[in-house]
Amino acid sequence: MADNVNEESDYVPGKDELDWGYEEGVEWGLHFPAANGEYQSPINLNSREAQYDPSLLDAGLSPNYVVCRECEVINDGHTVRILLKSKSVVTGGPLPSDHEYELHEVRFHWGKENQRGSEHTVNFKAFPMELHLIHWNSTLFNSLEDALGKKNGVLIIALFVQIGKEHLGLKAITEVLQDLQYKGKNKIIPCFNPNTLLPDPLLRDYWVYEGSLTTPPCSEKVTWILFRYPLTISQLQVRSQTFRISHKQKCFLFFF
Repeated sequence: MADNVNEESDYVPGKDELDWGYEEGVEWGLHFPAANGEYQSPINLNSREAQYDPSLLDAGLSPNYVVCRECEVINDGHTVRILLKSKSVVTGGPLPSDHEYELHEVRFHWGKENQRGSEHTVNFKAFPMELHLIHWNSTLFNSLEDALGKKNGVLIIALFVQIGKEHLGLKAITEVLQDLQYKGKNKIIPCFNPNTLLPDPLLRDYWVYEGSLTTPPCSEKVTWILFRYPLTISQLQVRSQTFRISHKQKCFLFFF
């Protein structure tokens, strides 16, 4: 079941970007005009208001992800990012016909408490964590930066995370987090398989809406796909540690 939500992030920082923090979110519009737009993310997904669209099921969302070798995991001062070098793409579903969207990176979004870490909510329920798989339209554009703010330019697949069984696919990432406690730190891991992040083998149950990046520059015209079924991580894997993401603030990171 693929649904469209009747409501109209995730960005490659440049060397000249303004410094910003989550505590200043309400002021982002002063420096990033797109943040004042009508279609800003994240949103609350109201499942009762979602409309079933059979055409999305007929089109069939089709990720063609490949194992990435020598992936870079970095602490950019705001979050943890996995930069992917292999050409993994996704087609179909709500995306324009014959267009490929290349997977650029994976980002983690978490909170101080196990129950409230996701950016999006479902019927006002938050999840412990949310992962973003950030793609750009490689059929129309030359890079993610080029695609930002453009029609059909950016796709973000969001995955909620809940407490449950151990997630083996994330071990390669979480094993290096101890070495990434400060802004600017990075680590190369031998391989990472993004296919392990897809919780629904049939790829049929998801919500779709048009929104924006969730962090500056808050560019709109982003297609969001949010899978209904969350990933699971075990309670035994999780221990809350202080993770310094910038010189101004601390955040909490889940270690597995």
